[in-house]
Amino acid sequence: IHNLYRCELESLLAVDEGVQRIVDALAAAGELDRTLLIFTSDNGFFHGEHRLPFNKTLLYEESIRVPLLVRGPGIPAGITVSDLVANVDLAPTILELTGANAAFSQDGRSLMRAIRHPGRESGRELVIESNRYEAVRTERYIYAEHERGPDVGARELYDLRLDPFELDNRVRDPAYSAVRKALATGTP
Repeated sequence: IHNLYRCELESLLAVDEGVQRIVDALAAAGELDRTLLIFTSDNGFFHGEHRLPFNKTLLYEESIRVPLLVRGPGIPAGITVSDLVANVDLAPTILELTGANAAFSQDGRSLMRAIRHPGRESGRELVIESNRYEAVRTERYIYAEHERGPDVGARELYDLRLDPFELDNRVRDPAYSAVRKALATGTP
């Protein structure tokens, strides 16, 4: 696991160098200040967390929490936003920043409100789906129901404030029954 992780980090050096060449070319052409740059991923990856040597499609934070870096016109430099967002929010953000119109309605929402006013978008819930489970992620909790695969019928509930590493499944804890019911019925 350690060697694979190290190799992955070493391979990113080539990505960093490629990005630097693109940024330098944009600056040389006088276009950098007019260009929107977005860096993200479709999923995270496990490197031994949860005793999983290699995986990327489970509901734990290592898989669902990915980096998102945005630079460009209308984006203040150096800010950090911790509001919950999803990849589905990228298209509405690009549309807003470019002034373009979509031919159909968008599922996500523009990130510009969260960028302009960090914290104001708090309270958002995200639906996370895979071919094995459906989950809802809030600022504090993640709740999942496994509908397919080897864990069919299993449910998981983690209190991310008290258990950020998702080690203690609270789905059967009576103290969390109201939270579990609210998340299971979509009324957090």
